[in-house]
Amino acid sequence: MCAGAALALLSGAGAATHASAHPAHPAHPSNTATSRAVGAQALPEPAAPRAAQPTAAAVARQVEDLDRGLVGVRSGTGNFVSWRWLATDPDTVAFNLYRGSVRVNASPITGSTNHYDSGAAAGSTYTVRAVVGGVEQTPSAPALAFGSGYRDVPLQVPPAGDGFTYSANDVSVGDLDGDGRYEFVVKWDPSNAKDNSQSGYTGNVLMDAYRLDGTRLWRIDLGRNIRAGAHYTQFQVYDYDGDGSAEIAMKTADGTRDGRGTVIGNAGADHRNSGGYVLTGPEFLTVFSGRTGVALSTVGYDPPRGTVSSWGDSYGNRVDRFLAATAYLDGQRPSIVMARGYYTRSVIAAWDFRDGRLTRRWTFDSNASGNSAYAGQGNHNLSVADVDADGRDEIVYGSMAVDDTGRGLWNTRNGHGDALHVGDLNPSRSGLEVFKIDEDSTKPSSWMADARTGQILWSTPAGGDNGRGVSADIWAGSAGAESWSSTGGDGVRDPAGRIVGRKPSSTNFLAWWDADPVRELLDGTRVDKYGTGGETRLLTGSGVASNNGTKATPALSGDLFGDWREEVVWRTTDSSALRVYTTTALTTTRITTLMHDVQYREAVAWQNTAYNQPPHPSFFIGDGMPTPPRPAVYAR
Repeated sequence: MCAGAALALLSGAGAATHASAHPAHPAHPSNTATSRAVGAQALPEPAAPRAAQPTAAAVARQVEDLDRGLVGVRSGTGNFVSWRWLATDPDTVAFNLYRGSVRVNASPITGSTNHYDSGAAAGSTYTVRAVVGGVEQTPSAPALAFGSGYRDVPLQVPPAGDGFTYSANDVSVGDLDGDGRYEFVVKWDPSNAKDNSQSGYTGNVLMDAYRLDGTRLWRIDLGRNIRAGAHYTQFQVYDYDGDGSAEIAMKTADGTRDGRGTVIGNAGADHRNSGGYVLTGPEFLTVFSGRTGVALSTVGYDPPRGTVSSWGDSYGNRVDRFLAATAYLDGQRPSIVMARGYYTRSVIAAWDFRDGRLTRRWTFDSNASGNSAYAGQGNHNLSVADVDADGRDEIVYGSMAVDDTGRGLWNTRNGHGDALHVGDLNPSRSGLEVFKIDEDSTKPSSWMADARTGQILWSTPAGGDNGRGVSADIWAGSAGAESWSSTGGDGVRDPAGRIVGRKPSSTNFLAWWDADPVRELLDGTRVDKYGTGGETRLLTGSGVASNNGTKATPALSGDLFGDWREEVVWRTTDSSALRVYTTTALTTTRITTLMHDVQYREAVAWQNTAYNQPPHPSFFIGDGMPTPPRPAVYAR
């Protein structure tokens, strides 16, 4: 049973203490509402209209009912064991750790959610039990064994096609079967995948789901009318209808086959032109069951392509630039966000999946009256956060933001870029910040802005096409986040924009890996600790490969198991497995699982979108941080 499971399943003394720690679940919002965006396209609704959503800010959000995520890792002459502190646990929860039937801690563990069991035998089995009000609760599921630092999840490599082979590419996670444990959703890319600017036919994109033991739950074949490449298939894995198991949402087309082989649209249609582009034919948005891969609801894709040349060229480059995300637009339950375009026209559509069907919430279109200034402001990525602290999420779409209502919120007019970070980057000021890099040689090469208003806080001079940028607290020698990019100076900048130290050797991903709350550098197949004189290697992946060419990104990184530190997932070099690495550094810092911080969980969901970016929580984690907040959430 999951640690946040329904109260009705508990009994005895444990039930009383558990119930006192869990407030009653708030009522779910209505499942019907109308589109309410200013400037929204007048598109027909695919299902019945929905009633207006509540606007109260302080409403708990529904999150996954996760188990303890207990892991055991062989380290030295003992075993490192760590587990989740759930948002549904009380603030004062303590833990007892058991090796078999023997408790290994002398007194309940209160200051962390990890333990080093010195001298324990390799292969020992562990469970953990929460202690609430002095009463020990039911044991967790047995720990996942990570051997000497990693655990392999076997994959079934698709057979080679005509002149191409398959490699595992981007990965996401979700509790697909409602057991409280994550499963992996894997995108398989053919070796002839193309950038939108390149002509040529590609193999089909395939999507698989796997349990942690390598059991494959299903395979979806997106078919020949979905082109393969980083900008075409953006997939979201999240529990959209609140039934306790996740769904998968993505763009489909004629010939897509779901997890049971059922065809969507016309199985015989081939809309590819002589250059391999798909510029005609219907486009769909489909929600698939996480349990079975069965298509649950399919509607016309919004935003539609319309006239190809209206997106900036006539051969199909800019029209098929897609982004995707998940956002709590009503403040309580998640919506699907699908977007098209960013170089010129930008269109963002929000969808709800309730009662087995998709309904459109709103559409924002830079072509709509009053929105023309929002054209050309998108990135190769996006972020989701409650930037105005009203309890509902906004879409940070590069140099602009769209409010939860579908209205434009702010616009810096700094244009397109390749990297974006949204978080509490400057803990000395109220609210969240945005750090972004720019591609336009007439715009600042990088800048930081107030996430609520878009007001630029500092910027660096124009420097041409700036390809990479990162912002996080990677050094305890300067308060708040350090920000740096490929251009814009030779050092890292503090939250005021001042150069305070040398530039790291990488400008890519991030991971909380060691014992302190300062974040580490993740690049290619390694994790490094920043230092004023150089990096210190903490991890080198063995027998693994990064993804997406020079972007050198992991298949996935995030707080997937154990305590609040992050796991890194790479594919093995032959794609026969996902290799999941976890830390063995003992820490005295205790933070609620980051997957119950909604902004962070949304970021893990959109991480696979186009040019992948690392996740950031809604609060500051770093040197000198205050006591982290507890999320206002509930689990089904």
